Amino acid sequence: MSRRIRIGLIVPSSNTTMETELPELFRRQERHAPQTFSFHSARMRMTEVTPEALAAMDQSSDRCVIELADADCDVLAYACLVAVMAAGPGAHQHAERRLSAVAAAAGSGAAVITSAGALVTGIRALGASRVALIAPYQPPLTRMVVDYLADLDIDVVDAVSLGVADNRAVGRLDPADLIGLAGQLDVRRAEAVVVSACVQMPSLPAIPQVEKLTGLPVLSAATATARQVLGTLGLETAIDGAGALLHARL
Repeated sequence: MSRRIRIGLIVPSSNTTMETELPELFRRQERHAPQTFSFHSARMRMTEVTPEALAAMDQSSDRCVIELADADCDVLAYACLVAVMAAGPGAHQHAERRLSAVAAAAGSGAAVITSAGALVTGIRALGASRVALIAPYQPPLTRMVVDYLADLDIDVVDAVSLGVADNRAVGRLDPADLIGLAGQLDVRRAEAVVVSACVQMPSLPAIPQVEKLTGLPVLSAATATARQVLGTLGLETAIDGAGALLHARL
């Protein structure tokens, strides 16, 4: 009998992409692994991606962890990259420790990961310290992401900001457009491409094509989160067609 693993997602109320891309990635994992996966979400109210709205949203994260503890999840993923990074240097580590303590107090042994921390770990797993990236945010928020990565010795050599503040609109962006946007990036010094520095911006179908276009490994906030979830569970990655980060040989 296969083992059923429950993955809890802590997401903005307006997020729709994480609940489609992550299950798709784990369906691919199930083709080559004995486990099966289910997904269970708790939501934090947010529709506009601004520093003020992100900070207000984060105040609901403890409640979400407590609710997911009731579902007896095996791991919890805080799936809003910029909300964490906007809180300043080291924020993903602070958030993971704080929310893991909240989970424990609620009777759950589930570890808490963040998409922000997962992106950092994913870039490093590729052996990269220089990346180019695409983000849907207004330029000041993209700058926060760039600065956050720089503080961790990851140099963003070029970045594209799409300037979309409505998180619902971000979820409706066409991932096919990322191929053209990637072609605008200056990747001469890059060692990897972050095709979506946001769990809400759809990107999964574009990842193999951007790898072919740039000749570089490509990851997204979603694929990095998937890898971090699997690593936290002690499982090997076996996901096809989603970029170098999720290749089993990595």
